[in-house]
Amino acid sequence: MPVERAITCGWFSGREKDAEIASAMNELRALCRAAGAVVVGQSWQRRPLPDRRFLVGAGKAEELKRTVAGRGAGLVVFHNLLTTLQQRNLEDLLQVKVIDRSRLILDIFAQRARSQEGKLQVELAQMLYLLPRLTGKGTAMSRLGGGIGTRGPGETKLETDRRLIKTRIAHIHKKLKSVSRNRDLQRRNRLLLPVPLVSLAGYTSAGKSTLFKALTGEDVFISRELFATLDPLLRRVDMHDTHPGYYFILSDTVGFIRDMPAELFTSFQATLEEVRQADLLLHVIDLADPGWPAHKKEVENVLRRLGIDADRVIPVFNKIDLCGDREGLELRAQAGEVFVSASEKAGLAALKEEIFRRSFADHAPFTVEVAEERQLETLGRWAIVLETSRVAGGWRAQVLCSRQKMLQFEEMHGGVTR
Repeated sequence: MPVERAITCGWFSGREKDAEIASAMNELRALCRAAGAVVVGQSWQRRPLPDRRFLVGAGKAEELKRTVAGRGAGLVVFHNLLTTLQQRNLEDLLQVKVIDRSRLILDIFAQRARSQEGKLQVELAQMLYLLPRLTGKGTAMSRLGGGIGTRGPGETKLETDRRLIKTRIAHIHKKLKSVSRNRDLQRRNRLLLPVPLVSLAGYTSAGKSTLFKALTGEDVFISRELFATLDPLLRRVDMHDTHPGYYFILSDTVGFIRDMPAELFTSFQATLEEVRQADLLLHVIDLADPGWPAHKKEVENVLRRLGIDADRVIPVFNKIDLCGDREGLELRAQAGEVFVSASEKAGLAALKEEIFRRSFADHAPFTVEVAEERQLETLGRWAIVLETSRVAGGWRAQVLCSRQKMLQFEEMHGGVTR
């Protein structure tokens, strides 16, 4: 398929600063690139109220028509959410495909989903987006042809009948419930581990996958494109360099972005559950991006929306190698904050130390003796078992655990701890 030539467009109320508008339009351009389009023009308008017919004013819409024709564009992408009426009117006027930012993000997710669960979640999000946009003269999707904003992983031709769309949504929900059972089982098994689940979170392209690779040594896909990672990865991270025997489980998840489409929150519950269930979250912040304060606030809003307390979050300021005063940055750090360069593997020891402080500060080595092998198996859910050996009358294990949990183990399962 030939590369689509796109024009980006936006409406702003006039309350936004120039820098905020520039940031929003630059991000829209980056999203278009991530979807596979080349942006050949940009247009935006300050206007107190949106136009009911075109979102932007009629004069601006006519100007946009001339720009589309002059640049040979076949796609117009709006920063704002379009009503079905606005989209139809714009397509009638411009004679090209028109989509909004939400639809664009859903398209990127459709391209990036790899697992069965991810594909089902994307298709569900697309259906939820489509349902309220069905009209009497047919779905707005039928007017778009092929390319960006129209594809989904494995979906059949979208029907125009609302009842059929609802039936498809119910069918996807049923399939997702079945697929999610395996993930729930895996999650329950992880919860039985005596170590924390640490999840990476952050604005998209903040460097989460690079940090994941730096901590785990895994050869994961790394890209500067937005939403390069969709399906969560989980790996063990050993802390043997500073705290022998200790380890944690690290999860890499999808990046967040401002005004994330509501349909994604609805459909990506299983993926977001990895974040919600984590014992600790590493909020990765791209310190080299001038817009990092706004991105940081956006992610914090999402985490609050997910019901995650701030005391479970470790702010990790990444890409200090691209900032000038590295030592000054670290001196100005607040308690609990960590500064790293994931690409240079700088600051990782300090990050691991902060994870250790929050998760294992009350742990110590113990020797546990039990009479039966089943007690030994149970012990592995209470403590980090370093080694085991047979002794007269049973088993002996060298473990790492908190004293409180060891006392609870003795009370519930027997054995002798010293």
